[in-house]
Amino acid sequence: MEPRDADLVLEGGGVKGIALVGAISVLEERGYRFHRVAGTSAGSIVGSLVAAGYTSAELHELMAAVDYTKFRDGDLLDHFGVFGKALSLLFEQGIYEGEYLKRWLGEQLRAKGVNSFADLREVDSRSALPPAEQYKLVVMTSDISLGCLRRLPWDYDEYGITADAEQVVDAVRASMSIPFFYEPVKVKNTAGKDCWLVDGGMLSNFPVDTFDRTDHQPPRWPTFGIKLSARADAQAVANEVHDTLSMTKAMIGTMTGFYDHLHIDDPAVQARTIFVDTMKVQATDFDLDEATQQELYQNGRDAAVRFLDVGDGQPPWNWDEYLAKYGSPPR
Repeated sequence: MEPRDADLVLEGGGVKGIALVGAISVLEERGYRFHRVAGTSAGSIVGSLVAAGYTSAELHELMAAVDYTKFRDGDLLDHFGVFGKALSLLFEQGIYEGEYLKRWLGEQLRAKGVNSFADLREVDSRSALPPAEQYKLVVMTSDISLGCLRRLPWDYDEYGITADAEQVVDAVRASMSIPFFYEPVKVKNTAGKDCWLVDGGMLSNFPVDTFDRTDHQPPRWPTFGIKLSARADAQAVANEVHDTLSMTKAMIGTMTGFYDHLHIDDPAVQARTIFVDTMKVQATDFDLDEATQQELYQNGRDAAVRFLDVGDGQPPWNWDEYLAKYGSPPR
């Protein structure tokens, strides 16, 4: 099959990330190859692996083998039960360290020859992106000190960091810093101010417009978004709140969905987005069993097939038709 070019944007969703892999597998089978990937939280984890060159089959094997319980990697304080976790929140601003994720992901990236963002630089003379933003991967993190979304490695210069020299896994670690669950990543900006970086989903869990052109030139290929909700109108999720932990989860869930809800209603966004039913699985369900993981993966595949083939007498998804109807997304 003749390769088809595309960019990819992956929503965050914690342990639900294997559903993203299911959808990617169908796109890959249909001949799509991904030039650039953007993602938040779990989307940044999967996105970094895609950008590093992992096939969907390799991704499925990796994600299915992950012991998600190890992502709850507390320090010495956390061995003292609820009291220790409370102390971790008080003194470290997060219950878990996030070091297991860094070790695991670092190993997978190194296996493909990827360490720093220099390994993911891809200069494209026809791209509308400036040279400083020409990377295969962009991940979202929220700078809660300055109240803004940061796109890494694009915004590393705000912190006096050389993008090419920065480890990819460090950007992903910042992107998946779910507030209160994981300790925030702390850096200084160029003015010397302490900045705390947390989960990019606080401001944009589904950054589908990352690669959209701004120069009014025609795009060369589509951007596909993969969103972890069953359908376009399934953005608001009810939360059962009965204690401090469930209240925290509910607040995070509400925050992460609000900004994206503002643009997901756009028909042009819906027409390039694969909506995956992730059932009632929560981002922090670290005890996810194997059967549920496989169901999430299959739901991702089913959603991608429906998106591409449409059915019910409707023609399959077509880039030229999308472009004629909606104009110019990606750059």
